[in-house]
Amino acid sequence: MRERLEALRDEALAKVAVAKDVKALQDVRVAYLGKKGPITEVLRGMGKLSAEERPVIGQMANDVRDAIKVQVELKEKELEAAAIEKQLANESIDVTLPGRPVQGGSTHPLTQVVEEVEEAFLGLGFSVAEGPEVEVDYYNFEALNLPKDHPARDMQDSFYFTEELLLRTHTSPVQARTMELHKGKGPVKVICPGKVFRRDDDDATHSHQFMQIEGLFVDENVRMSDLKGVLEQFAKSFFGEDRQIRLRPSFFPFTEPSVEVDVSCGMCGGKGCRVCKQSGWIEVLGAGMVHPRVLEMSGFDSTKYSGFAFGMGVERLAMLKYDIDDIRHFYTNDIRFLAQFKRV
Repeated sequence: MRERLEALRDEALAKVAVAKDVKALQDVRVAYLGKKGPITEVLRGMGKLSAEERPVIGQMANDVRDAIKVQVELKEKELEAAAIEKQLANESIDVTLPGRPVQGGSTHPLTQVVEEVEEAFLGLGFSVAEGPEVEVDYYNFEALNLPKDHPARDMQDSFYFTEELLLRTHTSPVQARTMELHKGKGPVKVICPGKVFRRDDDDATHSHQFMQIEGLFVDENVRMSDLKGVLEQFAKSFFGEDRQIRLRPSFFPFTEPSVEVDVSCGMCGGKGCRVCKQSGWIEVLGAGMVHPRVLEMSGFDSTKYSGFAFGMGVERLAMLKYDIDDIRHFYTNDIRFLAQFKRV
């Protein structure tokens, strides 16, 4: 039995010495010190020994087991240290290598257009007003001369939460709320940028969510010529000094008279091309003189005050300015598209 234990010790220590990784070392530990290992078998067979041999062999078995355990632990620390050194060597950083350039982001093209429009109108004395995107029916329709039975409501297929609560279909409710805050006293001179929502099928020119910027000027003796002058100044500021505008009769429930506003085509200079469909003009926004009933519902005396309002789609402005052919490019977050609009 004594010779058996000595042979097991020498055999185990030899395998510990040549173990090349922690897994191989653990295999040695289990093979010799586990419950099914040979040393455990020796201890279980001690009952067959004489009373004099039993304590001697038991002490020797414990000494062999402790010797193997100590060498396994020492070898394990050695292998772990070697593994750490190897990892550090593989992960070392060469501080002399050139750094990788960090690419900064840029403002989204729609945000850039909103900021440009705001800058143009701030220079004309307008301020910026905002309002809720979840709106009540009164401000979205009724306060804008669109009672519940008005057929023009069909022009704007809406997202309703209840009969009285919906996602706003335009930013005109902000105009109505702003006029109410003035309590019938002018002047009111604001632009209202923001998101709007309509039940529409998404395609190259339509989206169920888009952005608008609407403007309002209410004061004494405001005329249609004032509207044309303001919009002409905006067109030159946004599209270029050589651009002209024209007004065409139209219809909007909250303005009377109402007009569609075209800007001369920048691609052909008004001569006619594929962009302007050979007309020389491109439609950019709708406008008109504020309907007297809209003024009165917001607390203004329509015999004393008059005003004009206008509204434009931000995506349309961006598509015209940058010659973009699909509105969906603005919402797909394609870095190749967005990188073209980095500001210098």
